[in-house]
Parts: sequence; structure tokens; C-alpha cells
Amino acid sequence: MKKAVRFQRTLIASAVLLATSQVYAQTTASAPAAEEQQQTVVVLGSRSTAKTALDTAAPVGLINAKDMQSAGPLELGKLLQTLDPSFNFSTTFISDGTDIIRPATLRSLGPDQLLVLVNGKRRHQQALVNVQQTIGRGSAGTDINAIPLSAIHHIEVLRDGAAAQYGSDAIAGVINIVLKSNVNETALSGQVGTTSEGDGDMISGSVNRGWALGENGGFLNLSLEYRKRDETNRATEDSLRVNPPRVTQRIGDSDAKDAYLWWNASLPIDKSSEFYAFGGFSKRKGDSSGFFRSKGDGRNVPAVYPEGFLPNIRTTVSDGSYAFGYRRDLPNEWKADVSINHGMSELAFREANTINVSYWYEPKPGGGIYAESPRDAETGKLKFNQTTFNADIKGPVKLGGEEVFVATGFEYRRDNYQIIAGDPVSYQYGRTNNPLIPITNQVGGVAASGTQGFPGYTPATAVDEGRHNIALFLDTEYRPFQELLLAGAVRYEKYSDFGSTATGKLSMRWDPSKSVGVRGSVSSGFRAPGVQQKFYSSVSTNLNQAGELTETLTAREGSAVTTALGIKPLKEETSRNASVGLVLRPAKNMSLAADVYQIKIKDRIVFSSEISPEANGGPIANVLNPLKVGQAQFFTNAVDTTTRGLDIVADHTTRFEGATLVLSGQLGFNKTEVTKRHSPSSLLSGEQLFNQAQVTLIERGQPRKHHVVAADYTFGKWNVNARANYYGEVQGEGFSPLQTWEAKWIADLSGRYNISKKTSVSVGFNNVFDTYPSEWTNGGDFPKLGFKYCWETCPFGVNGRSMYVKFDTAF
Repeated sequence: MKKAVRFQRTLIASAVLLATSQVYAQTTASAPAAEEQQQTVVVLGSRSTAKTALDTAAPVGLINAKDMQSAGPLELGKLLQTLDPSFNFSTTFISDGTDIIRPATLRSLGPDQLLVLVNGKRRHQQALVNVQQTIGRGSAGTDINAIPLSAIHHIEVLRDGAAAQYGSDAIAGVINIVLKSNVNETALSGQVGTTSEGDGDMISGSVNRGWALGENGGFLNLSLEYRKRDETNRATEDSLRVNPPRVTQRIGDSDAKDAYLWWNASLPIDKSSEFYAFGGFSKRKGDSSGFFRSKGDGRNVPAVYPEGFLPNIRTTVSDGSYAFGYRRDLPNEWKADVSINHGMSELAFREANTINVSYWYEPKPGGGIYAESPRDAETGKLKFNQTTFNADIKGPVKLGGEEVFVATGFEYRRDNYQIIAGDPVSYQYGRTNNPLIPITNQVGGVAASGTQGFPGYTPATAVDEGRHNIALFLDTEYRPFQELLLAGAVRYEKYSDFGSTATGKLSMRWDPSKSVGVRGSVSSGFRAPGVQQKFYSSVSTNLNQAGELTETLTAREGSAVTTALGIKPLKEETSRNASVGLVLRPAKNMSLAADVYQIKIKDRIVFSSEISPEANGGPIANVLNPLKVGQAQFFTNAVDTTTRGLDIVADHTTRFEGATLVLSGQLGFNKTEVTKRHSPSSLLSGEQLFNQAQVTLIERGQPRKHHVVAADYTFGKWNVNARANYYGEVQGEGFSPLQTWEAKWIADLSGRYNISKKTSVSVGFNNVFDTYPSEWTNGGDFPKLGFKYCWETCPFGVNGRSMYVKFDTAF
């Protein structure tokens, strides 16, 4: 019954939007409004001339400066989720580095199946591998929050498979972030905010300045931005581990401090050529926590923490990129572009409020124990570097009297991954790290090694490895007649570590009239295993299926563990994409687009389930027990999936005398199914290798329905924006019986007063009705630990209502 009611509400919201559009379609405007000055064309999805978002052969969403200004979030990930229903940016906590680098996904696929471009050039991925039970588990996507809003002019979102056009990772689609290029203006912005609970205070400030270079359109645009966010905590009392009950956990956003410096520049050499450069640096610090260690836990030392302790995980994310290149116009309308693009991502871990239990209880020569251990330590670093060289050329070719647009090029890319070991105390078993020395904890068991919360990376898990690949591509577009566009792309890539692959794509766009357009595409795609997935390994403390904290080994490809278990080296995952869409313009100021799609992925690279040894011994125990770990996990090509969906986008603009009303609706329907589980191992079945909990995370961890409806009204110096996001239900069963979190509407409201043409003050409320995820109801122990709401999947977080005041000016 509840599902039927929610579906009815969605239909009602859609009907109201369209009906209202029809009413206002009869009203005409007397003068153009400021919104017409916003970005209206896109370059993503085609290498030929720029097109409006409604004229493309594949669905492309456009987020312009006004959209970003009217939305409340200051993080790029949250802003995209608020404005584009195909994009998901799940909230995470108690998940180590994923607390600060959260997973960004498109069409409910993985973070590493989404390609991100900046100014049309490939953006490097993050160093962090998501190894906890979160969305994107086992992936290393793009750190979308490393890019500040103050540097962005507009964002293009291609919702179509594009591996044949742009290369590996573009299975779900592509996001292109276009940087600002304005000159002779300084823009200042400041924002303060808090939650209705009085925590999560946020302060942000930015400055953007542009200078003209020369007299032929050259420019240098710089952006500086700083943001500080205090933690939020929605944990309730822990009645399972402490008496009397009290709050022991931190469940919510972590403390964070973010600083950015970005630039975009162009220097024309003459009327037909230019040098260009862009890039940026960011540094972000996070402060979160692990799981509480109770006073009677073997991982605690009562002499140090008599009431137990909450390990403190501190992270520092450093991210940098720079690109420079040369463009030139050639004879006969041809253009050439040569560029080099380098990016780096680094994540450093530090553990505080911790202890190495084995250090404390280690027997001391001459009798007794050392009774000493550091309480904080550097626990290691992850580093990823990528360098890309591109040489492209494009232009028209005459074939048999017909003109065909052709683009071709070459790409070379080098990826490198590093794991740097932490301080010895962060990983050692006693000071000598000798497993033959018996060290017992307070309850008589084997003392845990390393720091509690996040054990350090060891010299054995340290790595410095890389690979390179080359690519050749060919894109063509042809119009047999004006109303029909046919396009094709083919791409060949060869990798130094696993061979070569070829992909292709066919697209069409037919416009039988000015008010009707039909579009469609079919394509093959691939995603090469990331170097992070190939070389990552660690030992961490996770919850097992019984809800107990357990030492977990993440074994890399080709290690003794994966070899003994029969797990083969990773290979590329392949995909087949198909979509068909209809674009309608029933009135000059109204549009409606609907696209259905299917994405089939074979040999999808996933993070395995935690593999535990048999209780009474067996082949798995023979592999794992000598390593003194409670469970192991690894990357493997274990599943095939099918994703089907429907995107509906409607937009209507009405202009009155001195006023403008924009109504928009975006409805996203999406369903992913694991169609096959398979295993190369004789010891593990497909169901053991990838259990039902992991299937649920892929199939139900992200909302199958995400809708955005909005109304934006401008009158005189005032602007009011109301937006509602509908998040469908999600499910999880990673650590407990199956739990369903109900679908919810989240409403945002903002108002802006323009003091002058370039100065404004805004007030906004995010989640204005203070909506929270549904509470745990499955009878498990999580509510007793302080988890009132969600954990492994939280589409819109647990903060409730927040409010902010924003000031913008330019001169």
C-alpha cells in the first residue's frame, strides 16, 4: 500500500508540473530575462559543433551558473545530487577514508564507471579505494569534491555509454566540468549555516578574479575558496556496550576543513592559435571516528581507557592537477589540439585516541609487561598519479559530394599507485613484530596488533606500481539530409598489463519537425581494472556477519592468498549500452524529453564478500589461519549485471511583465539486477564469493527512483526557488537482517534579494521539513549501538534541516 501511495504522489507531482506548464504556455513575455544569458549549449557527446542540450543525439543535462547559485549545498557532489536525479552522492560515516571522499555515481552504477572531464580533458581518479560496506564498495572513482564551485562556469552530464568516444570508465556516462573564463571582474561570495540541531556549523568564502591577457581574447581566471564544517552527530544512546547507556559513537558528517586554488587560462598566439592551461590544488582535512571499543573488549586497555574509547581517524586529502596544451585552426575548417594533463591524489591517515594493545601487554624481559603504547600514529598514505597526452584533429571531409565530419586522435596515459607504510606502532604485533611471541590481552585472547580504529599499512602491503596504455579513436558525423544525424565512433586501446580492447558506438538523431525529435544509440564499452584495484592491500578492522569486530585482510591480485584460493588476475569488464529517446517542444517556452536505456555489464569488477575460515577447519582455514586474520576479501570479476531505466525531463519558462517563472521536473527510474554470479575458484562458489548482502548493496543500495521538481520565480529584485528531491527506498543487509529505508521527499527553499545588479543576499533552508531516514526496524543490534537511522546506504544523510545565509558581490 505504501508503495502505491508513493507512486501516486509521483504521478500527481508530474501531472501538476505538466498541467501548470500548459496553463502558462498561453502567456507571453514582453522582454528577455536574465536567465537567457545563462549557458545554453553543450559540447559533451559530440566532437563537432556545440549544440543545445535538446538537440543532442544522446541525453545531456546542463547545470548552469543560476542552477548552482539557487541550490544550497557547497560541495560539488551534493550539489549535483540535488540538481540531477541520475547522479547519486551517498552519505557515509564510520567508513574510514570514505568519510571524506564520498562515492559519486551515475545511473546507480559504480563510481569508477563514471568518467569525469574538466574542460573536456580526462580528470584523474582518487587514491582511496572504498573497502567498507558503502556504495561503491571496491571502487576508486573520482574525488568530485576536489573541485570548488567558485571555479565552475557550468556542468554537462552525458547520460549515455561513451567508452568508444572518451575511453575506459565511461560506461555509465560522462560529466564535463567547464571552468570560468570571465575577465575584468572580481566576485566575492560568503556563506554561513548550521543545522536545526545546532551542530554542523559551516562557514565558506570564495573569491574569483579574471584578467585579460593581450588584446585577442586571452584570459587568466583564478579562484580561491575555503570551507569549514563542524561535525554532526545523530547517534543515540548505546545500551548494548555500556551501562548506564550513553552516546558512544559519532554518526553523521565529520569535521572538515577544505581549501582550494584553481585557475583557467588562454593565451592566443595569433588569430588562429592559442596556448591554454588550467588546473588546481586542494587540501582537505577530515576528522571522523571508528567503532567504539568498550571497557571489557579485548581491544581495550582499561588502565588507559577505563570506560572504553572511540578511535579517532584523521585524514588529509591532497589533490592537484594541471593541464596545458596548444590549439590551432587549420585550413578548410580543420582544428588541431595537443595537450598534456597530469593529476595526483593523496590520502594520508593518522590515528588518534588509540592504542596498540600488543605493545601494552607485550612481555618485558625480566618479567612483567611493557605497559606502554603511543596513543596516536601516522598510519600510512595512498597516492595515485596519472599523466595523459592527447593529440586530436577534427574537421569536415568531402566524400562523393557529401560532407562528413571526422575527428581522430591518439592518447597515451600513465597511471601509478603507491601505498606507503605507516609508523611501526600502527601495524606491529609487539615491538619485534614476531608472531611467535605469545601476547595476551585483558580477556586472555591474542592481543590485537597495530593501532585500533585504522591499523596502519605495513611494509608488506606497501607498493609502488604502474601501467601505461595507448589509444586511437575515430569519430564521424554525417547528415544525409538536414533532419537526420548519423554518428559513429570506434576506439582501440592497448594496456601494458592485460592486453587490448576495441569498442564502438552508433548514434542517430531524427527531427521530423521543429517540435519533435527522436534519438537513440547502441554502443559497446569497457572498463579496465584500476591500478588501485590491482595493487591495493591492507589489514583493517571490520564487522563480520555476526556483528563482531574482526581483522580483515584485503589481498591484492597475485598474492599468496588469492593464488591459493584460485582467484585469477583481473580483466576488463565489458558492457553493452542501448538507449532511445523522444524530445518534444510543444511550445516555444516548453520542452519534454524521455529516454529509456539498458546497460549490460559482463565480468563486473567487484569487491568480494568477506571470506571466513571454516569453524572446524577446512581448505579456506588452511589458507587464512596461518595469516592470523579472521577474514579475507579481494577484487574479482565475479558478477554480470543489467541496469534498465527511464529518464523524463520537462521544462517550462513563463515570462510576465517584470517576472519570470521556470518550472522543471526530472523523473529518474532505475533498476539494477545481478544476473549472474560466477567464480574461478574450486574452493569458493559464486554465492560465497559474492554473497546476498553484496548483491543487495548493488541492487538496492541506491534509490531506484530519484525525482527532482522545482519552481524558480524571479520578480523585480527578488528570486525565490523551491525544489523537492524524491529518493526511493533503499535496502541493506551487510551487518544485520535485511533493512528497508523508506522513500522520502526532501524539500529545499531559498530566497535571494538583489541589492544591485552585482550584489545579492540569499537565505535558504535545506530539508525544510526536517525529514530523516526511517528508523531501524529489523530487530538487529544496531539501534542498541546508537544507530537510529541508516548506515551502509544513506542517500540524503541524517542531518535533518539546515539553514544558511549567503552574500555575493562582484566589482
